[in-house]
Amino acid sequence: MTHEREITEPVDLCLPNGRLNPAAVGWSRRPLHRANLRGWGRAKRWEYWGIVTPTHIVGLVVSSLDYAGVHGVYVLDRRTGVETDREAVVPLARGAVFPPVSGAGPVRASGSGLAFHIDQRPDGTTIRAAAPGVDVDVEVPLPPGHESLGVVVPWSTRRFQYTVKDVGRPVRGTLRLDGTAHPIGGDDSFAVLDHGRGKWPYAVRWNWAAGSGPGRAIQLGGRWTDGTGSTENALLLDGRLHKIGTELAWRYDRADWLRPWRITGTGVDVEFHPFHERVARTNLGVLANETHQCFGHFSGWVCAADGERVDLDGLVGWAEEARNRW
Repeated sequence: MTHEREITEPVDLCLPNGRLNPAAVGWSRRPLHRANLRGWGRAKRWEYWGIVTPTHIVGLVVSSLDYAGVHGVYVLDRRTGVETDREAVVPLARGAVFPPVSGAGPVRASGSGLAFHIDQRPDGTTIRAAAPGVDVDVEVPLPPGHESLGVVVPWSTRRFQYTVKDVGRPVRGTLRLDGTAHPIGGDDSFAVLDHGRGKWPYAVRWNWAAGSGPGRAIQLGGRWTDGTGSTENALLLDGRLHKIGTELAWRYDRADWLRPWRITGTGVDVEFHPFHERVARTNLGVLANETHQCFGHFSGWVCAADGERVDLDGLVGWAEEARNRW
């Protein structure tokens, strides 16, 4: 399934001089990297939680991008298509707190009426986020034996990224939108974590897809990892991670984002059928972003480690293209 080295013991992401630790390059089934980033120089830190329920999709982001902290709360009402989008830009990411190890310790941020309190424990994560008109209060349990995908992507010794993509997590709690409470929970609600720490090139483009359903979930990426020897592709089957080491081809229509997407490669033949497009743009001069994130359903198949084709029909999640200047 993959040519990449599996890391099984805790390791520092960086050497004492701040450059990439060669021993950190590889992938893991649980968070084992300590992100001991030093100083500035294109350092990026973020926590993104996506929550999918039958009635709503929620996106929460806390980030430090050197120049600024960019934090956000997003809610899509799947029944009406109405979006609620709140963002705060905090100079130099003042007050933001990020732990060095995914899944351990607090995440904190605030600004422009937004506030985030995320507490991570061995048995799960508590997420509380507030913004004008929106309150999120959920628990994301970590089931025994549940695995996640950790990957170090090395562009060079000075430019590298550590990511944890944790898909298919159960979630329960409450979303309050304009004073109305919407319960979250059950077998048809899922949470996804994107934990990121690294030092990036100035301009980069990526694709990301994540889909979840009972007993199955997928994590697929592309473009930003091309040529590095690392990939961020995996199948999660009954909590067990099946790493996919091949680079994938992404095909979609940038003139019509709601047309079906196709993601293919060795052992991967996936279609994504969007029902909603979210467009997010930030332009702060030196810092700019444009993201087209489509929410929808998956079909097709992915091969497990033993060669079995696992049907993806019915998985729900998103596929996106992001272009960053940062």
